Amino acid sequence: MAKRLQDYFPMIRTRKEVLDEIGERGELLVIFEEWSEERQEEFLNFCTGARGVKVLYDSFFKELFSPEYHPERIERFLSLLLNKEVKIAQILPNDSVRIADECTLLVTDIVVEMEDGSLGNIEIQKIGYAFPGERMACYSSDLLLRQYKRVRARRKDKFTYRDIKTVYTIVLFEKSTEEFHAVKNQYIHRGKQRFDTGLGVNTLQEYILIPLDIFKENTHNKGIKNELDAWLMFISFDDPEKIIELIESYPEFKTMYEEMYQMCLNMERMMGMFSKELRELDRNTVQYMIEEQEKKLAEKQKEIAEKQKEVAEKQKELETQQKQLEEQREQTEEWKRKSQENESEIEELKRKLRILEEKRL
Repeated sequence: MAKRLQDYFPMIRTRKEVLDEIGERGELLVIFEEWSEERQEEFLNFCTGARGVKVLYDSFFKELFSPEYHPERIERFLSLLLNKEVKIAQILPNDSVRIADECTLLVTDIVVEMEDGSLGNIEIQKIGYAFPGERMACYSSDLLLRQYKRVRARRKDKFTYRDIKTVYTIVLFEKSTEEFHAVKNQYIHRGKQRFDTGLGVNTLQEYILIPLDIFKENTHNKGIKNELDAWLMFISFDDPEKIIELIESYPEFKTMYEEMYQMCLNMERMMGMFSKELRELDRNTVQYMIEEQEKKLAEKQKEIAEKQKEVAEKQKELETQQKQLEEQREQTEEWKRKSQENESEIEELKRKLRILEEKRL
């Protein structure tokens, strides 16, 4: 007999129990009936274990990965990503240069300072922004500048640039952009600035990008290779069989699932959280459409610029050809003029010859 999530988490309620509670409480029934049938099914599925709870829902993720209440979880995840032991010294406000509307596409945006002074910006995007590289560079630079100002104010006259530590920008994409799909079978991209000569100058900015949709495609029919993959599976999969596979291979994740299913017992809170997720999803869709239109506009502008360049080159080529034609026309006219002069000279010579011949006679 196939295993079910209820076999591991007995607090999961049946569909009838959930519907009965909603029906008995008028305020919950009003909320439930506002949702589409598809959304109602989605809600019932994760409350009853038909599907796993979506860890990428904002409320769940912040509850499970709060660096204030559960620093050890973020520390372990960062340690695996950065290949070094990480301890969080403090949480920093994420008052970056992002415009307000951009935050609608984010599941979370956490900034932490580690014990070695380096900074980590952990961000999850539900839908990847257009121009991900350009945006990432801007936010990384913003965080680096914030660190510089803060450290310089603290160190005052003792400040040196050695006091500035590495800034790590870590972005997980629930739905990644086309750039990531051009790189086959790769779901962890690490990058930093390097010089082509091998010059050993530390530029302090490093990046880790993880397209979770590509991770899911690559691991759907494969086992868990390592602990980092286990964390990514926990974050991205809601298939019951994958959840069971994960907690059997890495039992430490069972505690976090238990926390989520305990949250599911508070129906009022769960429905409030889910309603918030749906509102954010609508905003995400609008923002994504804006992003796509901006991207298409940029591509169209690039196409127009290329066409204008082609037209300018053609115009220049035509002008060159016109100049050559003018030169050839002038040369032809010169040849005609000289030819006419030569003909005149020949006619004069002929006339003189006739005169000479007449004198001889």
